Amino acid sequence: MTRETDLYLPIKSFLEAQGYEVKAEVASADVVACRDGEDPLIIEMKTGFALALFHQGIARQAVSDWVYVAVPRGTGRAFQKALAENTRLARRLSLGLLTVRLPDGLVEAHADPGPYEPRKSARKRATLLREFARRQGDPNLGGTRGRIMTAYRQDAMACAAHLAAHGPCKGAAVKAATGVARATTIMRDDHYGWFVKVETGVYCLTEKGTCDLADGQDASGAAK
Repeated sequence: MTRETDLYLPIKSFLEAQGYEVKAEVASADVVACRDGEDPLIIEMKTGFALALFHQGIARQAVSDWVYVAVPRGTGRAFQKALAENTRLARRLSLGLLTVRLPDGLVEAHADPGPYEPRKSARKRATLLREFARRQGDPNLGGTRGRIMTAYRQDAMACAAHLAAHGPCKGAAVKAATGVARATTIMRDDHYGWFVKVETGVYCLTEKGTCDLADGQDASGAAK
């Protein structure tokens, strides 16, 4: 069973190779390293990623700007995902992050302490604002898991409701009546199995569409 102390000697050797003098358990810090009058370098260790590890790291920032957190390096996709997510978290908190490969003592730095400057995604911002603007009302509860009401689904339901009331219609007529600018595309793509083309440019509602519209849901469960 892995213990926090298993991390210490590999980390000590890693830092000593860089000219640090290293001591353990100094004033509540797991590891403290000093070099040539520089600010002390502090490392907090845990046997796995945990909120308490980051709490400890933040607390040590009251002493030094050079604070790292360290965990054993695991294997498999689950660990790789956790490593990526926690590396981002460490950077946001201006903490460094180390992993230790216990079989051979390899220490790797995945993040170093420093100011966090996140890069904004113009594409993701545009997608978020477009969905916000298109969605009618506020049909969901925050924290909902699984099927949610999206703007795409609302538009598809509006098209389906029009066909249910008026029978087969041209896409242009559905667009004009519902105000759904992408009505023809929605019916043509038919992500929910609600629509069928009966002739060029004309669509009608399927039996599945009639049932799902009555239930106020789509059976795919997919958010569009």
